[in-house]
Amino acid sequence: MERVAGLSALLRHRRLVLATALSLSVLWFSTGVVRAEGATPANLVALGPPCSAVADSVAGTSSADELIMVIAPSPRSQVAVVELYRREGACFRSIAGPYAAFVGINGLSSHRHEGDLTTPIGLFGIEATMYGVMANPGVSYRYHRLACGDWWNEDPRSASYNRFVHADCGTTPSFGGNSEALWLHVPQYDYFAAVAFNTSPTVPGRGSGIFLHVSKGNPTTGCVSIAKVNLVKVLRLLKPSLHPLIDITTRQLLEG
Repeated sequence: MERVAGLSALLRHRRLVLATALSLSVLWFSTGVVRAEGATPANLVALGPPCSAVADSVAGTSSADELIMVIAPSPRSQVAVVELYRREGACFRSIAGPYAAFVGINGLSSHRHEGDLTTPIGLFGIEATMYGVMANPGVSYRYHRLACGDWWNEDPRSASYNRFVHADCGTTPSFGGNSEALWLHVPQYDYFAAVAFNTSPTVPGRGSGIFLHVSKGNPTTGCVSIAKVNLVKVLRLLKPSLHPLIDITTRQLLEG
């Protein structure tokens, strides 16, 4: 019940923010300020959504022109809201979402470690390759269609820990732990983007295999998951040239 209530409250809060922004926009138009600038109905539409104060407040995003925000109500929450922003002019504006999401079974943590079933809190990059059991849905990133023998190495004792590794189909790889046979996980790995968590440097045991993937309708072992139709839209909108980042946080942290 807690996770449903938390998500409902978060979505109500988001609707209130959007409604307030819309009301302010209508008021601004009615004052004649826009008309005084010589605007027409056609270019009013081009103004798009308002700037996001929340996205603009995230520190460390100066080099990024796209930002995925994952906001959970609290560190104990199993649900969150995902929204994609793109920098237009001096600010971030929403281009997709908000979408309901699931996060870790044990919530979120700033000190994640292997096997704790939490989603890491922080600001991370997106890896250069996207993956999926299904054919490329039309992403701008390099795309690898998963096949038999494609693994994510989650063995902290291995030299290739927290990396994609291909082994011969039908063989047992040299690494163990909780390593995932990616091609067997459907529908959650029909498509996914790998979050650059614990990659620079890779610390043995800190955690591995954090993805933005298709939701099965329940909390994850540490990834962020959303409905397939929404995920495909987000993955198509992400552009390597815009250096996307993903900020995983909580409403409590945002409110100070």
